[in-house]
Amino acid sequence: MKLHVEAFGGAGRPLILLHGFTGSSESWREVAARLDGRWRPIGIDLPGHGRAEAPVEPDGYRIEPTVAALLAALDELGLGERPHLLGYSMGGRVALHLALAAQERFATLTLESTSPGILDPAERAARVRGDEALAELLEREGIEPFVDRWERLPLFASQASRPAATRARLRAGRLGQRAVGLANSLRGFGAGVPAPLQPRLGELRLPTLLVVGSLDARYGQIGREMVAALPDAELIVVPHAGHTVHLERPDAFAAALSSFLQERESAIRLA
Repeated sequence: MKLHVEAFGGAGRPLILLHGFTGSSESWREVAARLDGRWRPIGIDLPGHGRAEAPVEPDGYRIEPTVAALLAALDELGLGERPHLLGYSMGGRVALHLALAAQERFATLTLESTSPGILDPAERAARVRGDEALAELLEREGIEPFVDRWERLPLFASQASRPAATRARLRAGRLGQRAVGLANSLRGFGAGVPAPLQPRLGELRLPTLLVVGSLDARYGQIGREMVAALPDAELIVVPHAGHTVHLERPDAFAAALSSFLQERESAIRLA
């Protein structure tokens, strides 16, 4: 699996950034610019997104090969020290699987608007059917009709508060994706496909930051449930933000992330 890596400069401990569905490493540029060079932000395009490989079979997008590809990429990068790990939405689910697979390789974990999966079997099956319908729409009609539908989802309504130029860049990034990559990502790693991780959250010993927007009621509740289940976690609710906190309130997101990382860096140095 060939992934694409985008380094944003900076110094200090690396910070691995995993984007959400329809995104890419470019999604993190605004946040990376606000971290004042104290860390080394490194974005990675996930399978089927941005400039990463887009396998023609859905099995290539499942979590097992994705985790293997990410660990191989980290080996190849030769970072020299355990990086911080951050994931948003779909990328947060990947980050959670990655951390549980090899938590000794990371310093901290940050999850933005992330779910550990769907516990109810009927709800999971319904989600798989819905994602298959979206995948078929992509293949039948192409990227633009899908993006039009995706951007009208209530989950993203609060993005309307961002400047027009920011929204235009976000839309351009979505339109630049490949139909095969997005369709197979839905089939191989839609929220209903992997086993839910709720039963395993107690295994995660990494210091963990959960970030949600105050306007995102569903993921706010998920965040509260996760922080209660994780051994070492804290939850930050960012006011006036919805599902995509790092896009809607980049200054607040970067400030919360910096505070968490700085505090945990101090603990790592004292250990």
